[in-house]
Amino acid sequence: MTDNNNIQDFALTLPITQKALQTAEQFAAEQLTPEKAEQVRLNTLAVSVVDNYFQMMDVPTNLEASDSWNPVMRMLSNVADLEVTGVGRLECRPLQADESSCYIPPEVWQERIGYILVQIDESSLEGTVLGFTETVATEELPISQIAPIEDVFDYFQPVTTTAIAATTVAFQKTRVNLSQWLTEVFEAGWQTVDTLLNPAQPELAYNFRKSDLAQDGIIEVAVKRGKLIDLGAQLAGYRVALIIEIIPESDQKKHILLQVHPLGKETYLLPQVQLTVLDESGLVFLEAQSRSEDNYIQLQFSGLPGELFSVQVTFGDASIIEDFVL
Repeated sequence: MTDNNNIQDFALTLPITQKALQTAEQFAAEQLTPEKAEQVRLNTLAVSVVDNYFQMMDVPTNLEASDSWNPVMRMLSNVADLEVTGVGRLECRPLQADESSCYIPPEVWQERIGYILVQIDESSLEGTVLGFTETVATEELPISQIAPIEDVFDYFQPVTTTAIAATTVAFQKTRVNLSQWLTEVFEAGWQTVDTLLNPAQPELAYNFRKSDLAQDGIIEVAVKRGKLIDLGAQLAGYRVALIIEIIPESDQKKHILLQVHPLGKETYLLPQVQLTVLDESGLVFLEAQSRSEDNYIQLQFSGLPGELFSVQVTFGDASIIEDFVL
């Protein structure tokens, strides 16, 4: 690590190319508010500067595979990632010349191999790569806590494609990333609702609330999927379907609707099937329980990107927990 006075000893200043400026303006023009447009514009410039630096160092990258180059992810999230081929994603965060720390949104604290800070000086059309850190734990990262940018290449050396793939699989098995559903990336086991539920069930049993998100300039991109939940052989293999719908709202919030439905020829849930939402600490946030002649139970809430929660389906002594990140 270093202090702010020594930043310039290892910082690297590069020109902001015309192509980078054009791309940043194009991406910004797609946004719905001036604030979001400015965020996307600066993020794009930071990613472009780091990408140019890596090209100079003969480090292969894949901009198209980065969330920052995905129009849906740009609109829904505050992302500035760069995919380094065979290694993983680096987050390239912009800051102004007079800032001594850089904002790192919680939504990018996961699935990153490191963070690079880039000082943007548009008056001189330059971007200064200040340095690198492997991990972050707070939203404000002081410049004094970063290492020279050259250190990032030492970190690349022991990392293999196999290791990255194994880490990704492990993450997907333990925590479902709902934001990825909005780009039609689904974890194994999550099916379309029509495929999972018995078509003979009354239509009302699995109709979801459709929010008119087109009003106030917000585009509706609602996605829903379902998963078979087997509550155990001790209950004669009683199975239900856990259905989840995610709907983007304003201010980066996402609305989550959870439902539990009977499967097979059953019209109603057994009494006392319980649906529970647990917060990051494992405490009960919301819960619902089926009564006689309930053909489904449901809960709904809103959250911000990066928030963690779990969903528990319980009947008698049998319980299944699924973990999620927004």
